Amino acid sequence: MPLRRAINGQGFCRPGEHANRRTLLSAGLGLAGGLSGGWLTPLAELLAQDEEAADRGQPARSLIVLWMQGGPSQLETFDPHPGKKIAAGSRAISTNVPGIKISDQLPRMATRMDQLSLVRSVVSKEGDHERATSYVKNGFRPQPTVVYPSLGSVICHQLSDQVQIPRHVSILSSSWPAKSGFLGAQYDAFQIGDPRQPVPDVHSQVSENRSSRRIDDLVGVVEQEFARGRFKQLDRQKTLHMASIRQAIKMMSSSQLEAFDIDRAPLSVREQFGDTPFGRGCLAATRLVEVGVRCVEVTLAGWDTHTNNHEKHGELNKVLDMAMSALIDRLREKELLRHTVVLWGGEFGRTPKVNGFEGRDHWPHGFTIGLAGGGILGGQVVGETSPDPDLTAQDLTVNVQDHQTIAGIHATVLHALGVDPAVTVFTPAGRPITLNAALPIRQLLAGR
Repeated sequence: MPLRRAINGQGFCRPGEHANRRTLLSAGLGLAGGLSGGWLTPLAELLAQDEEAADRGQPARSLIVLWMQGGPSQLETFDPHPGKKIAAGSRAISTNVPGIKISDQLPRMATRMDQLSLVRSVVSKEGDHERATSYVKNGFRPQPTVVYPSLGSVICHQLSDQVQIPRHVSILSSSWPAKSGFLGAQYDAFQIGDPRQPVPDVHSQVSENRSSRRIDDLVGVVEQEFARGRFKQLDRQKTLHMASIRQAIKMMSSSQLEAFDIDRAPLSVREQFGDTPFGRGCLAATRLVEVGVRCVEVTLAGWDTHTNNHEKHGELNKVLDMAMSALIDRLREKELLRHTVVLWGGEFGRTPKVNGFEGRDHWPHGFTIGLAGGGILGGQVVGETSPDPDLTAQDLTVNVQDHQTIAGIHATVLHALGVDPAVTVFTPAGRPITLNAALPIRQLLAGR
């Protein structure tokens, strides 16, 4: 498996381009199409099986993060304990994987459980929203001396690409979007709202020639003013000023911008995702990875259920179930699921105990993160939480078997994408930082 190793945080050793097996397969079958004989059908089947086997050994290309802002309850989503006191009346249903049950409010995902694996024993030491969000998105607990990059930023930093639109996109993010930290602003996520609305300020309102003249004049004036008195102290090559302008101009004329326009998808496809901002965001995510975007984060907010936990989860699960199942189906239909890792989760879970307002409070001591696609084995469950936890225990991890860390989740995703977690990069101050010192969860990566 090719690994990308950083050299002083700037240069990279990248693998050579691989032949496109699908193109070769199509060409071979096209040539054979002029021949006769009953062997053509079995030949096609054998070639397709060979291609699929080869794809399984290749790294994934993209990551889609389904971010449940506020902290979803594991008990009302993917780790129910029906009939137990902690369930507080929540129910479960069987899935298409024997022995695995999930919330009865996720019936569509129950029929797709063979595509999704659940890490039910994630343990964190952060119970504050902002700090916990930073931890889960970045893989490191927050520190005052360094701002760590998000998982998507790391992936974009480590992997080359040819897209003309932003390679890192955040849809519907609000309070704490994915940030690039010490890697630099060029790896920040490009933020958009509801994909129902067009991406603002990317299309020129005048003719191409006039637009080109305006840009030339503007760039000349702005660059001259920007450079005045600065480049005695600053290295021109180390600024993002002109690079940002060039990238923006390239994006404005790119046909890849159409990936943001979900109205170009057939109505029948749009309906599968649901008429909600999150559903539209999930549809946009599939379109973006199809054109080569590395990482897309789609946010579904509202999970901070300190009051009316069951009612609010019921409403959110309807949105989640429809959109997430459609996303998996669409990726499979487009033959993108094996090339795309899908990560589901929030900053923590919810308490086993229901409070006096019929809500559940923050609980980082054993919650669930889901993983699918990109070579991740589906239908797996890693770890378990106690159906009768001891809330008086000094160390609450005693209520979790085979507990997993946030760093382990990140290492698993990086491994699936062909990024060496042990790579060392350097901050602008020259401080060496290892991307990830944890080991990936091998149960989810068998065969890689």
